[in-house]
Amino acid sequence: MPADADLSPVLPESGGVPAVWVTAGGATVEEGVVLYVHGGGFEHRMPELMNLTAHRISRATARPVLVVHYRLAPAHPYPAPLDDVVAVYRSLLDQGVPAAKIVVFSESSGATLTLSALLALKESGTALPAAVVANSAITDLTLSSPSIDDNAAGDSGVDRALLTRLIGQYLAGADPGRAPQSPIHGALDGLPPLLLTVGSAEALLDDTLRYAQAASAAGTKVSVEVYEAMPHVFQVTILSEQNPTGRRVLERITEWIAGSG
Repeated sequence: MPADADLSPVLPESGGVPAVWVTAGGATVEEGVVLYVHGGGFEHRMPELMNLTAHRISRATARPVLVVHYRLAPAHPYPAPLDDVVAVYRSLLDQGVPAAKIVVFSESSGATLTLSALLALKESGTALPAAVVANSAITDLTLSSPSIDDNAAGDSGVDRALLTRLIGQYLAGADPGRAPQSPIHGALDGLPPLLLTVGSAEALLDDTLRYAQAASAAGTKVSVEVYEAMPHVFQVTILSEQNPTGRRVLERITEWIAGSG
């Protein structure tokens, strides 16, 4: 971690869910908070990479980042991971952070959980975050998107067989064609502004495009950015000021957060 990284807790509670605060350059909660929901196929996490990503987001946005360590499948299938994300978000509200000062950053399965959490929070009448960044999201757990097969050859091992295994152990019998577990099948009106990024080479390209179309048709503000020839979750692996594409992604995310939250 860079020298200016601080992993001291910014707030004392996280809803009973393990979570790590990562702050760069003395950012304070008064400027707002970024809630980071990591990917990993619902089954694993890489804490060092997660913390490094959180540090880069914190430095770019001048906000502390709270990294959620939600429970993982197969030991803890749906709805446990979703419940954890909702609990951590609500803990921020309970500790006085206004919803208008919270932005959620997520990728892959974490983006699925984030978009699912929006539906659960909306249904319960909980104030929604100011904005959401969802990178390479899995939005239709029925695996109906054509790009799953069309783009599988060029997407770093992400194919129908892998997705079927990961989603199967995450759902553990829950219906993949229903919300909130499958975000695209929910009521997508009244959601906060969404920045959806995806690579054109991703097996999950159409999951982003189909969800964006549905959310936009429902009246939600959606911005979609497709990065040419990029594979699944390229955003995290290149998210660095030293990488031209990574720098552009980071700048775009920063602009979005500044304009929305």
